[in-house]
Amino acid sequence: MRPFQRNGRVTPASTAPASVRVSAGMPHTVLEDAYGLTAGVLFAAIGIAMLKAAGLVTGGVAGIALLMSYVVALPVGTLFMAINLPFFLFAYLFMGWRFAVKSVLGSVMIMALLQLIPHAFILNYVHPAFAALIGGTLCGMGVLAFARHGAGLGGTGIVTMWLSKRFGINPGRSQLAIDCVILLMSLTVVSPTLVGWSALSGVALSAMMMTWHKPGRYECS
Repeated sequence: MRPFQRNGRVTPASTAPASVRVSAGMPHTVLEDAYGLTAGVLFAAIGIAMLKAAGLVTGGVAGIALLMSYVVALPVGTLFMAINLPFFLFAYLFMGWRFAVKSVLGSVMIMALLQLIPHAFILNYVHPAFAALIGGTLCGMGVLAFARHGAGLGGTGIVTMWLSKRFGINPGRSQLAIDCVILLMSLTVVSPTLVGWSALSGVALSAMMMTWHKPGRYECS
């Protein structure tokens, strides 16, 4: 059985907690992966829609796409997919074809859902504080769902997953560093007040990863 890692120490799998031994020995089925990725798509798309309605930005490629949507007359879903293209190549080269295929399929689904959302429900008003907290958390749940099922929610999420796999860096911490750069860039487009609320969404997104995605805790792919 595979060893179990806790607090930097490697423990034989036979002595690891039962819940961890089960997750390490029972990889996700194709159906479980499909359901998990679909849930991640729903979380991320609804979170992005809420942030867009409030005029906010968040972290990752979703944040870059939102920021660009305030400047160019293109749908946020189209921008999200276009920005992700070079990262898909990165995923294929450094994370493997399975990871890359899952990531591409997930991003295509997010793009499609973002196109459909305006025809399904209309957000007339969302307070920036509510949008930042709930929208950022939903995006973080989407990133987490993808990570749990061997995929990246595009762009910077793929890079943070590679950093975690290669160097053991917590994805939430590396994501937070990237998000700080994105938020600083957004000051040129979005008002300082909205950037402040956007920072809350970035923290909410990264906190999901820092809290619930730690190397060695789960081994499912």
